[in-house]
Amino acid sequence: MVKYSNEMIILGTVTGIESYGIFVSFEDEYSGLIHISEISDKFVKNIGDFVELNEVIRVRILDIDSKNHHLKLSIKNFDYRVSKKNEKKIQETSLGFLTLKKNLEKWIAQKKEELSEKTSDLK
Repeated sequence: MVKYSNEMIILGTVTGIESYGIFVSFEDEYSGLIHISEISDKFVKNIGDFVELNEVIRVRILDIDSKNHHLKLSIKNFDYRVSKKNEKKIQETSLGFLTLKKNLEKWIAQKKEELSEKTSDLK
């Protein structure tokens, strides 16, 4: 029975990050390496910008060494992220700075009044 094949995309867990690549393990006895050249078509300065330890990612199998249970892997040119938990969700509004412009003077007046009350209580 052949479990893995070239070009197959499977889930793995990042177990190590080195300057030359990313180590990935799988639920069975297999493990693999994503060489730095298989991370992106662009220059990769810091591999840690792409993955985190213990992160579950999708990987593409490039080559299989069945004897040693080792896979040569890639995350280049496809969405390898399983979840986008680390991305901040920013919701833009059509109002832009309008809310700030409308309320700034009122907020300043309220703060001045609060401070004025506090200083008169101290006297």
